[in-house]
Amino acid sequence: MTRVVIADDQELIRTGFRLILDLEPDVEVVGEAADGEEVLRRVAATHPDVVLMDIRMPGLDGIEATRRIAAAGSSTRVLIMTTFDLDEYVFAALRAGASGFLLKDTPRGQLIDAVHTVARGEALLSPSVTTRLIERFVARADREATGPIAALTARERDVLRAIADGLTNHEIARRLIVSDATVKTHVARILAKLGVRDRVQAVVLAYESGFLRVGSR
Repeated sequence: MTRVVIADDQELIRTGFRLILDLEPDVEVVGEAADGEEVLRRVAATHPDVVLMDIRMPGLDGIEATRRIAAAGSSTRVLIMTTFDLDEYVFAALRAGASGFLLKDTPRGQLIDAVHTVARGEALLSPSVTTRLIERFVARADREATGPIAALTARERDVLRAIADGLTNHEIARRLIVSDATVKTHVARILAKLGVRDRVQAVVLAYESGFLRVGSR
């Protein structure tokens, strides 16, 4: 059972998401919140697998709430809900520890898939939107890989590039002609070496370090 908390300052939006999620036999909405402080209380009380997090909420906003959830070492994953795919706050939320983002007008099936994807510990990486976000918010200096990126092996760097392309583990295995289990091991090692919690964070770090640049893959 995937446990979900819905955080949005608009009751109508919370109700709409709840109606959709309540129809799923393997999803349980365990709480709602109208602001960041309230969502932190709900997370502490219910330990959900996923929070559907609005960014713009009164008081403590979704970015700071996401940062505090991630900093606490919680297993709860945050899926950002936004009205526009180029919302200027989305990138800040990803850096704060969100596992991806979702447009509020996303079709029902994609919403369900997104919740399950994030609950599994994976991340939502839409190549087109990720590229536009990176292009807008990350200074693309022509630098060599430094810091944690330098610790990656050549094959791990290949896997990181494939992750940035939005490929699943199975698709990466086909590209690199290795087993799914091998890719899973590489991904785990990449996250550990980079000191990040999921694929989104790994890709953000790769762009910020200069290892990846828009249009270079």
